[in-house]
Amino acid sequence: MSELGLSFEEAPSKGRHRHRRSAKGKQSKPAKPGKQGKPRKSRGGKSLIAFMIVVLVLGGLGAGGWWGINWVQGALTAPDYEGAGTGSVTVEIREGQNLSDIAQVLYEADVVASPQAFVDAANENPQARAIQPGFYSVPQQLPAASAVLALLDTENRDIARVTIPEGLSSFRTFDLLEDQLGIPVEEFEAAAEDPFALGVPEFWYNRTDEQDVDPTIEGFLFPATYEFPPDPTAEVVLQTMVTQFLNVVEELNFVDRVESDRNIAPYEALIVASLAQAEAGVPDDIGRVARVAYNRLYIEQMPLEFDVTVNYWFELNGEPTKSSAEMTDAEMYDPDNPYNRGLNGLVPTPINNPGQVALEGAMDPPAGDWLFFVAVDGEGNSAFTSTYEEHCAAVQDAIDAGILNEQC
Repeated sequence: MSELGLSFEEAPSKGRHRHRRSAKGKQSKPAKPGKQGKPRKSRGGKSLIAFMIVVLVLGGLGAGGWWGINWVQGALTAPDYEGAGTGSVTVEIREGQNLSDIAQVLYEADVVASPQAFVDAANENPQARAIQPGFYSVPQQLPAASAVLALLDTENRDIARVTIPEGLSSFRTFDLLEDQLGIPVEEFEAAAEDPFALGVPEFWYNRTDEQDVDPTIEGFLFPATYEFPPDPTAEVVLQTMVTQFLNVVEELNFVDRVESDRNIAPYEALIVASLAQAEAGVPDDIGRVARVAYNRLYIEQMPLEFDVTVNYWFELNGEPTKSSAEMTDAEMYDPDNPYNRGLNGLVPTPINNPGQVALEGAMDPPAGDWLFFVAVDGEGNSAFTSTYEEHCAAVQDAIDAGILNEQC
C-alpha cells in the first residue's frame, strides 16, 4: 500500500501461472451442471462508463488547458492602461536614455502601467527611436501606445530653447538670457559671483605668468543652443552652460594639449581663444589670430595691441563699446585699465565666451611667425604679416579697398 492509499499488484514471477493450482494430487472440481458453456457476462456497460469517464477527464483537461493557456498569456502580458489618460505631468527624457530608461521614467510618473508595456509599444512603432531629449507635458495613465505617440508629438515638449552665439561677453549673455527666459539680469549676476558653485574647477584659474587671478565666470559660458526645463533658475542655466564647456574641453583634450604643446596654463589659452574669437573676421582666421597673440606675448614679449580688450573694459564698467576709429589714444592706453591696448602681457581674464573653433585655434594654432594682421575685404578676411613694413602695405591695400581710412 502506497502512502497515497493506492495498491499495486505484484508482478508474477517468470514462468509462474497467475491462477492458483489445485492441491497436489487433487483434481479440480468439475464444472457445475448448467454452467458449462455459459457465455461470459457482457462488459459493454462497464466499457461505456469507462469511455464516458475518459471523455469527461479529457474534456476537463482540455478546458483546463485552454483556461491555463489564457491565464499564462494574461500573466505574461504587461499591464497596460486603457482610455485617454487623465490629468497632466511633466517628465524629462535625458540625452542618451534608451527605451527601457524612458519606460522607467514614464512608469514612475504613472504615465504608463508598466515599463514593459511601453517597451513593447515602442518596439512596434518604428518612429519611437526618434524620441528626443527634453521635457514633456503628457497625461497620466495612458495606454503605452498612446504614450509613445505623446513623446513623438513636439507640441507636448515643454522647453525653453535659447541659442547663445560665440563671442558674447557674460554681460551680453545675461542680457540675452533675460530676454529669452525672463530671468532678471541681476539674478544671473548674483549666481555668477561664485563660479566654483557653478561647477568651474579651481585649477582653471591657475596661470604661469605670475599674474593674480580674480575668478570670474567669463570664458566658461559655452556658446550653444540649449533647452532648459520649465521655469529654470539662473543657477541652473549657468551651471548647464559651464557643464557644456567642461564637456567640450574634455572632448578636445584641451587641458593636456595646452600644457604639453603650448607650455602654458589652460586659463591663458582660454584667454587667447577669447581674443581670437573677438578679433577674427572669419572662422578660418581664428587660429592665425591666436598665433599672432602667442608670438607677441610669449616670443617677442611685445604689447598685444588688440582694441577688443579696451571694449571689454568698457563693458565691465557699464559703458558702451566703440569702434577702433572712435577710440581715443587716452582710452586705448589708459594706465588704469588692466585691459589697455599697450599692456605688456596677457589681459587678466577672457573677454568673452569662445566657441569650439576658437578653443581649437588656441590649442593648436597654425605655424607662422606673424605679428600683425588687418582686415582687407568686406567679408572680414585678414592679411597676416611678420614685419611692420609688410603690415603697412596690407593696411594700404585695405584703404584702397575702402575697408580702412587711416594710414599705417
